[in-house]
Amino acid sequence: MGSIGSTLSDRQAVWAFVLGCVAVTLGVVAHLPMFAMARAMHYRLAGMPMDDLMVGGMALIIVGTVIAGYGLLPRNVAAQRAAAAEIVVAAPEDAPLGAAHWGLMAVLVVALVIDVMKPASLGFTVPGMIAEYGVPKKTVSLVPFFALAGTVAGSVLWGWIADVYGRKASILLSAVMFVGTSICGAMPSLAWNIAMCFMMGAAAGGMLPVTYALLAEMMPSRHRGWSLVLVGGMGAVGGYFAASGMSAVLQPVFGWRILWLANLPTGLTLVLLGALIPESAKFLLARGRVAEAEVVMRRFGATAQAARPPRVAAPRAPALRGLHLYGKLAALSICALSWGLVNFGLLLWLPADLVARGYSVGVSSRLLAESALIAFPTVFVAALLYSRWSTKWALATMIALTLAGLLLVLRLEMAGGGSPVLPVALLIVGTNGIIAIVLPYAAESFPMRVRGRATGWVAACTKAGGLIAQGLTIGGVALSMGSAAVLVMVPTALAFVLVGWFGRETRGRDLRDLD
Repeated sequence: MGSIGSTLSDRQAVWAFVLGCVAVTLGVVAHLPMFAMARAMHYRLAGMPMDDLMVGGMALIIVGTVIAGYGLLPRNVAAQRAAAAEIVVAAPEDAPLGAAHWGLMAVLVVALVIDVMKPASLGFTVPGMIAEYGVPKKTVSLVPFFALAGTVAGSVLWGWIADVYGRKASILLSAVMFVGTSICGAMPSLAWNIAMCFMMGAAAGGMLPVTYALLAEMMPSRHRGWSLVLVGGMGAVGGYFAASGMSAVLQPVFGWRILWLANLPTGLTLVLLGALIPESAKFLLARGRVAEAEVVMRRFGATAQAARPPRVAAPRAPALRGLHLYGKLAALSICALSWGLVNFGLLLWLPADLVARGYSVGVSSRLLAESALIAFPTVFVAALLYSRWSTKWALATMIALTLAGLLLVLRLEMAGGGSPVLPVALLIVGTNGIIAIVLPYAAESFPMRVRGRATGWVAACTKAGGLIAQGLTIGGVALSMGSAAVLVMVPTALAFVLVGWFGRETRGRDLRDLD
């Protein structure tokens, strides 16, 4: 936490952040007595009134989050943003990887595992919520729908927060919100569950873009691509494995609510990990903390220089070049949309589908955990393919694996039985490979003048796929897993064709050539 500053004002900011964390933690703890009292009813709280202790705890969480945010907020924001716009911080092309780089990657993988396991837990809570609240599946679909809506809002909000607060500060604020949203596990009504899931989604929505931004500013250029893919992929697979493993071990004993209450220790772990995450040197320089910025840059082999003046606009590109740009955007957008349909559609409802087939919650969670464990080593393969073979065909390969998984899900549905381990493993391999590659590839595929907008649009499409999937369920469109697999195959196959046709190789390419 020392990187927040050493002046009197900065020490006060540190104490404000600590005080806010304590208040949020106490607010969550105030909800645990009601959860403990429901032990005899297998921790079912539906219909129970909230007592004064819980109401007071909710107030503490709100006040604590505001205080923690105040402690992280920099002073003289306008002046600092103007100063940051004139600074470029980057590692030399051939800078070697040191212990600082590997340590940062390890910490950010853990942070992403914690981040991804929050929305990944949604699917494992659905069967228990349907049983406890006695409502149909389309009603419970409001929970993941609002959670995904929260991630859309969070993706926009957290981008702004990262620019104003700094990369590290935005991660810490996200962690504080994780701790606060753990009270979803003690909410007696479905409406409160929905509200807390929206807040959880808002906290989770911006973590991955912030992680990419922090790594991009710290990693040498020639190591940037594979490191982004590796960190993003390991975080995604690890998060799903953590969610499924926790469900297999804890849910049979404590019920579905324990998956939300687990946000308390994991969120606090993320806060503590903040001490190991360096702040962006660019952000430190903009705040006038030159000595701290120099320490960070020495550790990571980075240098700072004044930003170049904007180039004179180039003549209008030929129509064919424009067609290829729009073709690439369409290809990556459909790919991202397909990922959202699988990740927040098929995989989200798969635990409930397995329970409906006669599997117990513990057995279905164990099967999915085994699938995630099988998929875990492929993250390293994806990073290797992306950095050593081909960026374009690495993405196409992951789309093809997702198609293979969809075909096996269809076969499983038509056969009426069999183990779901291999189909789910292929889906997890393919989808986590896609999400690990598609955003770095998008950032490397478009000229600077549209790079931010194009990458942001592709990121938004990942959430849009999930919103479509949940919106169909809320609208009462009941699809079997086989029918859903067939429908998702169409955009996935189209994405494969478009990536193969419009995609361009970016490995080893100077991105300035795109301009």
